[in-house]
Amino acid sequence: MRIFLIRHGESLGNVDPTVYATFADHAIPLSDGGRVQALASTTHLRGALEKYVGDPSEHVRMWTSPYARTRQTAEILMESLGDWVDDCREHVLLCEQQFGLFDGVSDADLPTRFPEEWAHYQKCVNFEGKFWARIPLGESRFDVATRVHQSFSTFTRDARMGVRNIVVVGHGVMLRAFVMMWCHRTPEWFEQEPNPRNCAVRLIDGDKDMGYIFEGFS
Repeated sequence: MRIFLIRHGESLGNVDPTVYATFADHAIPLSDGGRVQALASTTHLRGALEKYVGDPSEHVRMWTSPYARTRQTAEILMESLGDWVDDCREHVLLCEQQFGLFDGVSDADLPTRFPEEWAHYQKCVNFEGKFWARIPLGESRFDVATRVHQSFSTFTRDARMGVRNIVVVGHGVMLRAFVMMWCHRTPEWFEQEPNPRNCAVRLIDGDKDMGYIFEGFS
């Protein structure tokens, strides 16, 4: 199976982090720049499909997180790619890490807003590693990896039905978790691997991580 992983375009939250104080994470849309990025990235994704898939008649399916910014990115990709992608479906397990009690609160304010919860979280970070530290009422990165792994049965079912090329539109932490679990990487690898840039395109061919086809926009 061949999987093209792409992160959403620049969001309003990427431009102005204070947006998280008034928007729920799932509702944050693309910025105007993010729409431009998504459109520009289709050149790289189209080139990769031409190189690795070869024939537009070969079925390519797109899967996306149901968040606003990933839906919008997927829509732009679908419109631009034309005959290369047959359909687009959503998978709730591809959403971003859930930040729970800390969602919308700046790092500087956390120790005063939630002193006990923040102290416990920092203890886990310091002694167990950030991968294992669970955000109160939210998820750890371990939780994200476990959740993303549950989505793989959908993609293997696609393969059994003849869909052997998929595009996955997702988020930074979620996409790292995808590569980790699909390619059997370690938690230490996860922590050393940076989030992909906006609209970066990464290829997994079989069980091999082929790296970035397009590095994305900083």
